[in-house]
Amino acid sequence: MEKFLEFKDVSYFYQTKESEIHALDRLSFDIGSCEFASLVGPSGCGKTTILSLVAGLLSASEGEILLDGKKIEKNDSRIGYMFQRDQLFEWRTIWQNITLGLEIQKKKKDEKMLALCEELLKKYDLYNFKNKKPRQLSGGMRQRVALIRTLALQPQLLLLDEPFSALDFQTRLKVCDDVFEIIKNEKKTALLVTHDISEALSMSDKVIILSSRPASVKEVMKLNFEGSTPLKKREDKDFGKNFDKIWRNLT
Repeated sequence: MEKFLEFKDVSYFYQTKESEIHALDRLSFDIGSCEFASLVGPSGCGKTTILSLVAGLLSASEGEILLDGKKIEKNDSRIGYMFQRDQLFEWRTIWQNITLGLEIQKKKKDEKMLALCEELLKKYDLYNFKNKKPRQLSGGMRQRVALIRTLALQPQLLLLDEPFSALDFQTRLKVCDDVFEIIKNEKKTALLVTHDISEALSMSDKVIILSSRPASVKEVMKLNFEGSTPLKKREDKDFGKNFDKIWRNLT
């Protein structure tokens, strides 16, 4: 598979009042085009720091990060970021929330991009709610709106920072299926940060296991579970064995 996102010997240091902290140590991994990958590792190992580096919010102290063979720039339009909470504005309608990015980028009159927003709403069963306010939607629907808002700007890579952590378990399982389906249908590359091993396994083509800080790659697990959805993949006979393997790596 062709490499799309590449980390090449990336290290990151940051300063505190007392000392210099070594957060990442010669981190190397890659993600292929349209591949779904997850980062798992001990708490505080630097997973969100990695997302911030990919998003261009931080700069690597050493090494190189490439997206489709090119260096990542600050506010890189090729990258979309989905946060832990949906970050919907309660005073705006669903349509106004979804087109917020277009508004900020002064593309609110771009007919092709507006047509894409409508198409995504229809495709993922939200069109009838376009004039509703976020508080009128379920938690799962809100997450779909947040993802569509990100997709409206047509990013090539999606960064998912524990986007399901605020949901109850039952809703979380359903939303994982929904988000997975949308990302695969839209042929996007995705990098998920999660503390949930089962979530990482069920959604991913590969899981990148990190060491404790300073984080380095302990192992990259390539997965090939039976089942077309995350929920179905959890039923695969090898799911438990892979869960145990990651668990042992993290303890």
